[in-house]
Amino acid sequence: MDRSKLYRRFRTLLIANRGEIACRVIRTARAMGLRTVAVYSEADRDALHVEMADEAVLIGPPAAAESYLVIEKIVEACRKTGAEAVHPGYGFLSENAEFAQACFDAGLVFVGPTAEMMTAMGSKSGSKALMEKAGVPLVPGYHGEAQDDATLSKAADKIGFPILVKASAGGGGRGMRIVRSAAELAPAIVSAKREAKAAFGDDRMLIEKYVDNPRHIEVQIIGDSHGNLLSLFERECTLQRRHQKVIEEAPSPTLNAAQRETVCAAARKAAGAVNYVGAGTIEFVSDGKDVFFIEMNTRLQVEHPVTELITGIDLVEWQLRVAFGEALPLKQDEIRLNGHAVEARVYAESPTKNFMPSVGKISTWRLPAETGGLRIDAGYREGDTVSPYYDAMLAKMIAWAPTRDVAIDRLNRGLEDSDVRGIVTNIPFLSALITHPKVRANAIDTGFIERELTGLTQASPAPGELELCAAVAAIVNEERQVAQSEPSSPWQTFGWQPVGRRQRSFAFRVGHGPEQKIALNYGHGLSTLVIGDRELAFTVAPKHGGFDLTLDGVKTSVAAVICGHELYLRTRNGRFDLHWVDPFGGETEEQTGADKIAAPLPGTVVAVLAEEGAKLDKGAPILTLEVMKMEQTLRAPYAGVLTSIKCKVGDIVQEGVELAVVEPSGGVT
Repeated sequence: MDRSKLYRRFRTLLIANRGEIACRVIRTARAMGLRTVAVYSEADRDALHVEMADEAVLIGPPAAAESYLVIEKIVEACRKTGAEAVHPGYGFLSENAEFAQACFDAGLVFVGPTAEMMTAMGSKSGSKALMEKAGVPLVPGYHGEAQDDATLSKAADKIGFPILVKASAGGGGRGMRIVRSAAELAPAIVSAKREAKAAFGDDRMLIEKYVDNPRHIEVQIIGDSHGNLLSLFERECTLQRRHQKVIEEAPSPTLNAAQRETVCAAARKAAGAVNYVGAGTIEFVSDGKDVFFIEMNTRLQVEHPVTELITGIDLVEWQLRVAFGEALPLKQDEIRLNGHAVEARVYAESPTKNFMPSVGKISTWRLPAETGGLRIDAGYREGDTVSPYYDAMLAKMIAWAPTRDVAIDRLNRGLEDSDVRGIVTNIPFLSALITHPKVRANAIDTGFIERELTGLTQASPAPGELELCAAVAAIVNEERQVAQSEPSSPWQTFGWQPVGRRQRSFAFRVGHGPEQKIALNYGHGLSTLVIGDRELAFTVAPKHGGFDLTLDGVKTSVAAVICGHELYLRTRNGRFDLHWVDPFGGETEEQTGADKIAAPLPGTVVAVLAEEGAKLDKGAPILTLEVMKMEQTLRAPYAGVLTSIKCKVGDIVQEGVELAVVEPSGGVT
């Protein structure tokens, strides 16, 4: 193949992606003087990556299968805009060999490996066969072409349970199931194949031995078209949930210098088996003694920033220079490891509701400034809408420091100083996770989050005296801001009145807990707050993102967001979510109780798992929805009879729509 057609200098780059990674690539491309082109679906008309690019092309409806996954539309967008090269980002078409080939056939430079390299290493089963031949250590498993139930069942029995059934294509934990007994195998394969087909368009499966209490370690590699292949140290990605990474760090705190060199040499050997060109990641699983190859991702990883911060290398810039046909600028012995970096993925999801994705408009977007070793890679901003059509990641927060402990502290402070509202996020969960004593001590494995989930997802604590005072101060502060928008109003000073003093009562609660009351005395003289038999003088001084509350002579910085009757506060005692009880009534409760089988979010019905008239045990599966590319199984809330199913496979349902009815038997349990 003529290398001049594969790698050559270009001026216009199209980014075939959306969200955070599209913004990330645009920033570096523009810094290198390149013209950038974005693509977008109808759901992303006003997205940040569309605004950042020099040009943007509409490529179809919201569903990814009709827009971001349509190769012909991406290639046509290049033709319309004169783009000479395509950066695929991660996800979507980034590991699709057909897409890489289509770009080549259209005369475009694909910023990544060739279709042949992608085929060889992008298939989990194919890459394992290649690694076996190259002498790279593998987890015992089945990677064959035969996909019939009998073959897969026989392979599972031979390997021995527990096993891992996983999609041969793709990643991100999709199309992956842990199977601990023969009885669980058939339904696990059906579910994994369905999810893999929806996410990657490929339902081929492989089976491998499940390593209990494993660690996940991966090595960043990059090669050029001149035969140079480098490893850029390793990352620890052990903190996972549902096989999806949550926290990543570099270097791994698990490996010593000798182990680091061993695993990096194995990664270079693995990539060298296909003369790899471009950025990629070799992933390993460790049982505490040995390290086994599990797969290669033939693209840039979500967690690449931690590698950038410890090496000082911009991986996107290196990707583009490799695509230009340039040689890598450093040799292996010139790459230096400096300090420690930790990354947290900020998602629109509710940890207290089984991490259900959250959709809606972002009313408040407050993230700390990128100073003092803190980096923010974001794909959203205030006013943007999180849709149900795509992955729910909003941003990545990455902290660097000379040591791991300081990096963790710096990341936690960044999370504590963040407020994203209008949707629910996992920010409090991330903060609880990285400050857990066992995480600090690196006493973890990939099952850690699931074991510690209850403690990591506790609801907002009950407010103390400081928080109740802060809640009233937040309301006072907001009312003052509204008053100041009318210069002629005497209410520019809160509580203005010509004579006397008055009292105003407030009541707050956390969730459905008891009400806690506090009174505000105002008028002539200092305003005071009354809690029980205590009366406290206070003042409020507004500032960006909140206010300073001085309470009995002690000044405290408070961050506050008010959304209707919901108050979100941060004080020195942590985060607090309070509901301001309407003093004039009108309180409404959720219309959907725990016993209603309804769509938690807009989604598509992909499976009906029970028949009308069936007797069900509590927790029995009834149907499966695909929401934000992940499957959600709705189950019977109690033992009873399934009297009605109000949907069918393929239906697109909206949030809150009732999908099935179960009549309880013998009372609700």
